[in-house]
Amino acid sequence: MNGTSHMAIGAGTGFIIANATGADFQTTLLLSGLGGLTALMPDFDIDGKLSNKITFSHQFFRTVAQIVGFLMIMYSFFQGRGNEIWIGMGAGTGIIVFSAFVRQRHMLTMTGIGVASGGFSLQEIWIILLGAFIVIASFVPHRSYTHSLAGLAFFAVIAYQFEQAAGVNHSFIVSTAGYASHLIADMKILPFNRRGVKYFLPLSSKEF
Repeated sequence: MNGTSHMAIGAGTGFIIANATGADFQTTLLLSGLGGLTALMPDFDIDGKLSNKITFSHQFFRTVAQIVGFLMIMYSFFQGRGNEIWIGMGAGTGIIVFSAFVRQRHMLTMTGIGVASGGFSLQEIWIILLGAFIVIASFVPHRSYTHSLAGLAFFAVIAYQFEQAAGVNHSFIVSTAGYASHLIADMKILPFNRRGVKYFLPLSSKEF
């Protein structure tokens, strides 16, 4: 199932919950959007459809890093004095070498670190946890832990902290249900899925 379908199902889930709880028009729109967004979250993992869309291309990052490294070497060589020359040239060379090892999943890891850092700066627990979720997702294969009950439970904690911080009624249940809708829609009992989800990782790798 593609991302558009997951988003539509999540938005529909949010809409149903909003109407069931008697939410006003603005809150219904907000909860529907939240349901659609959270339904995409399981695909933050490696090779997931969403992970490559929230990060810069690693080729772009690599090119920028190589340019910065080269300019640092040139500047240190022509403008540096004494040990500054060798320190600057060494740092520039290090940046160029480091950039050669950067892959797309590392971009996702850096994105997660950036989100968590923002959370620490704002002192918002849910943002810190979201950053941690993205970092963890950058190290796990597609349709593994982010598509399990463990991943759902972790995200439910994020959703709870978000509701406490934002004060949006029913956002916890909508966010959790939106995430869960993705897992249900990816089950192999549905005819359009060739693969299923491993709900009970790490205890069992059986697909459902």
